[in-house]
Amino acid sequence: MQVNHLLEENSIAGKFVAQLRDVDIQKDRMRFRRNIERLGEILGYELSKQLKFSAKNIKTPLGNAEVQLPENEIVVCSILRAGLPLHNGLLNYFDDAENSFISAYRHHPNNDEHFEIVVEYLASPSLEGKTLILADPMLATGGSFVNVMKALKQMGTPKEIHLVAVIGAEEGINLLEKEFPEDSKLWIATIDKELNDRGYIIPGLGDAGDLCYGGKLQH
Repeated sequence: MQVNHLLEENSIAGKFVAQLRDVDIQKDRMRFRRNIERLGEILGYELSKQLKFSAKNIKTPLGNAEVQLPENEIVVCSILRAGLPLHNGLLNYFDDAENSFISAYRHHPNNDEHFEIVVEYLASPSLEGKTLILADPMLATGGSFVNVMKALKQMGTPKEIHLVAVIGAEEGINLLEKEFPEDSKLWIATIDKELNDRGYIIPGLGDAGDLCYGGKLQH
């Protein structure tokens, strides 16, 4: 798997990540969602450089111009619910993409640190021969990405797979490298080293879904 780590080089993306992490700034839900959306736009732009382009001649008011346009049939799939603002950021750039939505959540059957990833809802077009962009802001253990990809198999085999995340842990990236095809690509803003006993990224930013949309009752 090709890992593209955005903040290996300094850029304005670092400011948006810092605001997501900041315990005071992240209390503003609208700002939190917008910063994830902004990072989706930046990561989508970087991803676009590896799409397939072809020449097309278009007419302007003063003549003709040859332009390069992407050929890929793109499907953007987000993992509910934290993936929604990241999905919107990607759609701002891939505005003619098809869309897929899937749920994945952590179920703690014994109310302790052990959990399983449960997938319950899926709405998706065919993925056969298409470019799949799978988006989830937090890449912790990697289990959500792996289980979601298993659920998507019934929708066909994509031609290429791009995974998009804001913050990830090294452990989760290692799992993706084992479970996804070698030619898959990961686009991630920043990488942290550790997970705590409950599988949360350290220092991370907390629960992205709750910070985007408010708390939830446990079930």
